[in-house]
Formats: sequence, C-alpha cells, structure tokens
Amino acid sequence: MSHQSELIDQDIHAYLAQHEQKELLRFLTCGNVDDGKSTLIGRLLHDSKMIYEDHLAAIRKDSLKSGTTGGDVDLALLVDGLQAEREQGITIDVAYRYFSTARRKFIIADTPGHEQYTRNMATGASTCDLAIILVDARYGVQTQTRRHSYIVSLLGIRHIIVAINKMDLMDYSQAVFERIQADYAAFVDRLNLHDIHYIPMSALKGDNVVNHSDSMPWYDGMALMELLDTIEIARDQNLANPRFPVQYVNRPHLDFRGYSGTVAAGIFKPGDCITVLPSGKTSRIKSIVTSDATLAEAFPPQAVTLTLDDEIDASRGDLIVRSDDMPWVDTRFRAHIVWMTETPLVPGRQYYIKHTSRTVTGAVSRIHYRVDVNTLEQHPASHLQLNEIALCDVTLNAPVAFDAYNLCKTTGAFILIDRLSNVTVGAGMIQDTATDAESWQRVSAEERAARFGQQAVSIWLTGTNRLALAHALERALFDRGYGVAIPEVDGTAEQLADVAWHLNEAGLICLCVADAPPPNLTVRDRVLPVDMSRVEEILEFLKADAVLGVS
Repeated sequence: MSHQSELIDQDIHAYLAQHEQKELLRFLTCGNVDDGKSTLIGRLLHDSKMIYEDHLAAIRKDSLKSGTTGGDVDLALLVDGLQAEREQGITIDVAYRYFSTARRKFIIADTPGHEQYTRNMATGASTCDLAIILVDARYGVQTQTRRHSYIVSLLGIRHIIVAINKMDLMDYSQAVFERIQADYAAFVDRLNLHDIHYIPMSALKGDNVVNHSDSMPWYDGMALMELLDTIEIARDQNLANPRFPVQYVNRPHLDFRGYSGTVAAGIFKPGDCITVLPSGKTSRIKSIVTSDATLAEAFPPQAVTLTLDDEIDASRGDLIVRSDDMPWVDTRFRAHIVWMTETPLVPGRQYYIKHTSRTVTGAVSRIHYRVDVNTLEQHPASHLQLNEIALCDVTLNAPVAFDAYNLCKTTGAFILIDRLSNVTVGAGMIQDTATDAESWQRVSAEERAARFGQQAVSIWLTGTNRLALAHALERALFDRGYGVAIPEVDGTAEQLADVAWHLNEAGLICLCVADAPPPNLTVRDRVLPVDMSRVEEILEFLKADAVLGVS
C-alpha cells in the first residue's frame, strides 16, 4: 500500500502537482487508555513504508529505554514524543502525522484516551472526516469508548471504523469479535452514527492493519489501510448552501477590492446574487480569483477572493451567502457545549464567542441539561465542570449569522474564550435558534443566585448590637465577593420581610436588622444571635450547597 512514485526521479514538479490534486482524508484514533492507538498509527506508517531509516533507527534505540514491547520495536514511540508520554506509556496531547498513498493524502490525529484529556480528543476530532475507535479485545466496550463515540457523533463525523485490537491476546477468537461488535452496535444505536465498519486486528503484530491476517481467516472484510484508501468521503461536503466567511479585505491598489477567505459550503459562481451578513447588504459576484487564476466557480475547501459589482461595506467577520439561501441571523442560539477548563462554566458569565472569523461577547444564558456520556441520560445542571457536555442557550451582545452544525460545520461551530486569560475554555456545536417561548421564560431566583455564586437568603439580626454586627457582616461578605444589602425600612418586621423577599428574588443576600423577626419566616431566613464571633459561622453557612432551614 506504500506509495513510491517514479515521478519523484523523473519530474519533481509533476509529482508535486499530482500530490496536490490527491483527495485528503483527515482521521483520528480514539478509545480507552492503552487500547493501542499510538501503536496502530506506528504500524500503519511502518508497514506502509512511510518511516525514514534514520527515524526508525532512533525508534529502535528509544525502544530499549522507553519501549513496552520487550526486544521488539515499540511503534507507539513514533507518535508518543513527549517525555511524560513515554514515561507513563500514554498519549497526553494530540499528535499529528502525515502520509500518502497513490490515491489519497492522510492527516492522522492521535488523541488521548484518558478522561482527563477529553478536551484534547474533542480538539483533534473537530476537523476530521473519519474516526477509528479502538477497543481492547480483552475488555470490550469501556466508559471511554462510549464517551469518545458520543463526542464523535456530536462533532458530526460520518464515518466510523471500530478497530477491535489485541486479538492476538484472545487467540484471534471470532466469538470475542462478534460479542464486542454486538455490544458496540447496541450502544451506538442511540447515536447519529450510520457508516460503521468493524475490523478485528492486532496493531502490535500487524494483523489486518495494512495486510490481511492469516490468523483470522473467518474475517473476509477489508484491512484497515485498504478501507481508509477507498471509503467514500467526497459526498460529505455540503455543496447546497453557499457560505463564505470573510477573513480579509484584499486591497492591493485603488483598482481592486476583494474579499478573501475559504469557502465553507456550497458553490459560488460569477453572477450569483449574494448577501453580506449581518448587515444584509446585497450585490453580485463579479469574479472569483486566486493568486494565479480566475475561476469559473469556487467550492469547499478552496481559498479564494471574491470581487463584487458594488462597493458595499463588508469586512472581516462578515458572512457572504447566496441571497436565495439564507442562514439564521440572531443574538441567541442553542448549542451543545464541551467544557475544557478547570474553572466551571456558570450561566451569565461573559466570554468572547468566536464564530467563523467574527468575535463577539456573550454568555451562556441557560443550561438545559448535562449529558451523561456513558448512559446518554440527561441531568439538570447549574454549571459545567471540566470535560462535561451540556445543551445550553447562548446569548450574544451582537447578532451573528449561523447554521445548524449538521448543515455546515464552519458556520455551526464556535469557541468560548476567557476574557482575562484569552484561553479557550469551551467549544460548541449549534443545534438551533433559541427564540422559542421556553427559552424566554422568566429569570428565576436560582438563576440570579447562580450568577452571583451565592445563596440568596435573608439573615435576621436582633438585639442591642444588631446594627454593628450587620455592618461588620456586610463588609466581610462584600470583601469576599458576595452580593449583599441591608434594607432600610421604616415600618413593621412584616414590611421588612417583604422587601427582603424581593432582594432575595434578585439573587442578593439580605441582612435584616429588627427588634424581632416576623412570626412566619421562610426557609430563606435564618435568625442569629448578636455575637461578632458568629461572622465566620455565617460565612460557612453561605458556602453550603443547600439553603438551611430556620433556626
């Protein structure tokens, strides 16, 4: 299966031109820890004759020190290049490798198996056409197998190869292969995965990787390399909905103004009536040019420059679409979000939202539910932790033009960026607009309290020294970042309680100073004696997960 073209010796320019025209397949390997992902990629490169002799010699030398295969060459070291990866025998970061055959070019993303690095796996999968999900034949379908399969489904990867690896350790048993195949098929039946292929293999021994295995005559399907080289991906491109995010206004001189970018979807032709979003300005395509040619049409993923008949206002961040096929333009959408940082996602917190080439500010306004990726069950959630996935409503401070992710990945995807550290903290896949009646429901007291990160309670302070304690407590709470107020009401305790209730509804902690509390307090109220030493006790109480009852 290796590609050794005679053109390299005869005409290097012709070879490079031929190589440039090959179809590109991006794929990733994923699965549980120690399922053999890095070894599989090493075997693909080794048996396809895609490793330079000096590199192979270095791997043989490193195998004696860091390898895990005894006296044999540890092919996993080809992609596990970080010192921490070699010391632990695991993949931590996404590693990319490149090779080609006579028919295709390949980019491989070797992604981590640890749950701790699920965000790395999602990053590697975001640009892929195909996923190889490895399953250890000794253990079958594991938690991370389900997790990665769900993420692959969420990211819209249409082609799946389930590589049931380490069959040599199970005596190449057909029964083992069929049992694991049935288990996996039962799980993914609930996911949006359709083109699934199952291959029994041994990456360590090379069975069914590049060459067919003599040890499994009962398997009559393709070897992995053969399947990678022939699987149909050309139809995956969306050619029906023209989308062109503007990345750069090309103005080399006074007589030329063009809009440069990469075609995300659809086909553009000179003469097409187009609309620039979100402004809504319209024009027609005058020409489509590249650095060395003028094109009759442009399609994904070509990088081109569009010139227009009219001098309309368009700039980086705008989206050019054909006027008869419009996306949504709104400040609200609903999306699945994968959270990628240790600091939790809290609804209401402002982030930079980068969508195509446009960056705006916005927040997650509501978390509908968190998805248990092991069982696919939906659970209520007030925030998201590292590696968790949830369906959320996102509210932006400026309109953007977007599509559903399953229609166009480019215009249906976005990332959330922390405004202080500039770190990417989340990735999202848009499902729909969020303008239905349910999403506009009244903001609850719990949502307001979650925005402030506190419990919205009323604390009643009575006694001769109550005002001094109230001010001391107010200062202590305020300095620790709490939203707190001391209402001043000239009236009865019942009137004060009514004001306090409204402040609680706004998400604030209320310190009520009175001779005595009203007789009927709610679970939001707590009566405390006048004692300055109780300030720390109150602070601990406010950290509790649930509001305490009246005492």
